[in-house]
Amino acid sequence: MAESSNAEKTHLQDMEEGAAEMEERDRDSGEGEEEAMGVDISEDEEDNSSEDEKENEAEIQRLEEQLSINAFDYNCHVDLIKLLKQEGELVRLRKAREKMSELFPLTEEIWLDWLKDEIRLTEEEPNREKVYELFETAVNDYICPEIWLEFAQYSIGGMGSPGGMDKVRSIFERAVTAVGLHMTKGQTVWEAYREFENAILSTVQPPPGRIPTREEQDLLKTQIERIHTLFRRQLAVPLMDMEATYAEYEEWSEHGVAETVMQQYKKALEQLAKYKSYEEALMAAEPPKLAEYQSYIDFELKEGDPARIQITFERTLAENCLVPDMWAKYATYLDRQLKIKDIVLSSHERAVRNCPWTMGLWRSYLLALERHGADHQTVSDVFEKALNAGFIQATDYVEIWQSYLDYLRRRVDFSKESSKELEELRGAFSRSLDYMKQDVEERFGESGDPSCIIMQIWARIEALHCKNIQKARELWDSIMTKGNAKYANMWLEYYNLERSSGDTVHCRKALHRAVQCTSDYPEHVSEVLLTFERVEGSLEDWDVAVQKTETRLNRINTQRAKAAEKEANAARQEEERADQRRRTKVEKKGQKKSPKGTRAGEKRKAEQDDYHNEWNNSSEHGTKRHRGNGDQTTEEHMETETGLFGKKAPPGYKRPPPGDKRAQQGGAAAAQKQSNDDDKPELRNDNSSVFISNLAYTLEEPEAKLRTLFETCGPIEQVRPVFATKGTFKGYCYVQFESTVSVAEALKLDRREVEGRPMFVSPCVDKNKNPDFKVFKYNNSMEKQKIFISGLPFSCTKEQLEEICKGHGTIKDIRLVTYRSGKPKGLAYVEFADEAQASNAVLKMDGMCVEDNKISVAISNPPRRNTMDKAGSSRLAMDVPRQVFGSRGRGRTQLSLLPRSLHRQSAPGVQAENGAAAAENAAGETKPLSNSDFAKMLLSK
Repeated sequence: MAESSNAEKTHLQDMEEGAAEMEERDRDSGEGEEEAMGVDISEDEEDNSSEDEKENEAEIQRLEEQLSINAFDYNCHVDLIKLLKQEGELVRLRKAREKMSELFPLTEEIWLDWLKDEIRLTEEEPNREKVYELFETAVNDYICPEIWLEFAQYSIGGMGSPGGMDKVRSIFERAVTAVGLHMTKGQTVWEAYREFENAILSTVQPPPGRIPTREEQDLLKTQIERIHTLFRRQLAVPLMDMEATYAEYEEWSEHGVAETVMQQYKKALEQLAKYKSYEEALMAAEPPKLAEYQSYIDFELKEGDPARIQITFERTLAENCLVPDMWAKYATYLDRQLKIKDIVLSSHERAVRNCPWTMGLWRSYLLALERHGADHQTVSDVFEKALNAGFIQATDYVEIWQSYLDYLRRRVDFSKESSKELEELRGAFSRSLDYMKQDVEERFGESGDPSCIIMQIWARIEALHCKNIQKARELWDSIMTKGNAKYANMWLEYYNLERSSGDTVHCRKALHRAVQCTSDYPEHVSEVLLTFERVEGSLEDWDVAVQKTETRLNRINTQRAKAAEKEANAARQEEERADQRRRTKVEKKGQKKSPKGTRAGEKRKAEQDDYHNEWNNSSEHGTKRHRGNGDQTTEEHMETETGLFGKKAPPGYKRPPPGDKRAQQGGAAAAQKQSNDDDKPELRNDNSSVFISNLAYTLEEPEAKLRTLFETCGPIEQVRPVFATKGTFKGYCYVQFESTVSVAEALKLDRREVEGRPMFVSPCVDKNKNPDFKVFKYNNSMEKQKIFISGLPFSCTKEQLEEICKGHGTIKDIRLVTYRSGKPKGLAYVEFADEAQASNAVLKMDGMCVEDNKISVAISNPPRRNTMDKAGSSRLAMDVPRQVFGSRGRGRTQLSLLPRSLHRQSAPGVQAENGAAAAENAAGETKPLSNSDFAKMLLSK
């Protein structure tokens, strides 16, 4: 064996030397050709290369400084490794990779690059153990078939060393155990294992014509049996394309396939048929495939095969390593079902390395370490890492401290008066309080423990286990001074603690203090005091208790009455202010109506004056929005700019006088911009523009922000925000692109949230040319693949809703319904891939509770529009000239001057329908009447 491996090494060295010689010859010939062609490396090129090296070195130093400040910057680690690899800094590259590996699990690509670099380095130095250690670290990060295959192939190169063949077989056995059940990639590991054993078989076979010895025959039989065993083991595992493996075994085996092997193969095929649909769903899905993996895991959990459950979880986590819920689910399964120490603790460690910000994973890790008997130093080290993990809530630190204190308490033997464990527990309690006061409050502005849960637990331990009631009282005094003295439940907790010690004097003191301090439930505390005196007190104690409780309750009732009166006064004042606002509004509307005696000339003059006033003040009042019912959909009409601020100047309009500085300064910027646009009318093109509305009036630098937002859609010609005369932003603008192709991409940004409000994006259409253009349309048909959800809590986000619905099918789109201000309505639409998934979601989700809210779920069926009025208005618009109203629009009290007797009554029960008949009917109704027709109608009366 050693001779064969040495021959193999010699052959590899000859190949490498030959490749090096060929490379040198190519290089020399290339240099000769360059010299023959007269091509010389110029000094400029050398300068450029040196400048690039200097820039790369400066960037490397910058990245290293940034990592010294924040070692948890993942992207910075990746960029540094790329630059060092590009510069060929192998020593610094190795250190950078080692530092990143200490903090984060590395991806498959990073590991393979690192391993290949280290393998090339070890060809020059004989130490292969470093590479073996590196492979061991790599296979522990994730279950990756490619890394295991590389590990096994690398180990084959060390077969010449003592025990080399046994080590190769050991690595292959670990590989097929770890990834041999992988449905799509496990087959490559099995095949590599068999190829290795076949290669060994070829070396133990005697040469033709020579009779083998007894030892050689035994060795040959043993090797053939190994290959038979590998075939049988592989055929018993459901893998993709296992039919080819069976055919290969039939061809290889001299005595055919045994009956037991055929039965195992058929059973594996049956299992493959059950798993095939899930594998096909994974192949068809887009990353991260979380919903498909979740369905696969649920199926495996029902089947109950621990090995297959484990490999499915590992495959899921390899593609969803930053999903804390998946790690928690995997860890829970291992803790409750598998209970194998090495696998459980390794999985917990990988979980907290991938999601260090999740407190629940650290807590589970501490419990698992204690459950499997880890030494105290290991548990303490893990806890210290948890404190430095950077949790996102102050309460997370309280809970992790509670878990660690629980662990320390379970180590203490309270039968002894004093012990090292007890002192460590007390020191940990004291340290936790200092940590909350200093570190947590400094970071979050709150301790995360307003009820002082940690101090309560400490006080109970001191009173019940250590019999140190004095220390417990000191702790409770500290708790009450932190703003908890007004809560009845806190005093009752303290009373129960004193009650358990049997000290009636301190019980009475605690209840008397509770009656004086409690403000939320004083009646309950008073009742507890009176009950205590009935059982323990004398007549004098009873009288004192009654007097104190009555005095306190009278004072509380007086305060409540004053507060109620104050609240009633505030409500009454608010109602009066609301009435005053309504009256003022009505008076303003009345003043806008024209007097009955106004002549036509005066009316036209008033309308013109109103038009002037509206021109001067429209920017101050902003756009008018009509209010309707909550479930009535508003149709928005988009307009293009036709003049300053989207309006044409009225006839006779004059600019503000020079003395009006406020008007001049307020509209200077907007007027200057508008004049520049008016100078270049050819730059405006509605076909390549979109209209943006519903933006916040307080949006700062709208042009720059919208240009940044829409640059992804295509090159922008100009951004035209609309400002008021005072220079304030009016909440809408126009974005014009260089190409009409960009408009379709821009419309996809409709409803994108901008500073807390949904931004409306619509085509830019001139209403003067297209008066019937509508941007938003009702959907009159049932959407069977979409569900409608109502009753959602207002705090529900799109991600939370996706998490709720993803278990019922493939989600294509989720839309949360909001008001124009961006506030949620508690409604949502979820679109699934097909009707069956939507129906399944309705059956399983209808009536479920989401954050204490019971939701209703149904197939989306938007209400049909009542188009009768609109149809009539469109008919009138076709036959009757459009009426021109004044600046205030159509008056509410316009009367019809047609006599009642001349009104034509519509036929009862006749409805307009789609088709020619409806058109003829409409045409008949709107036919104009002549003077003779009116005369005939009057004579007939």
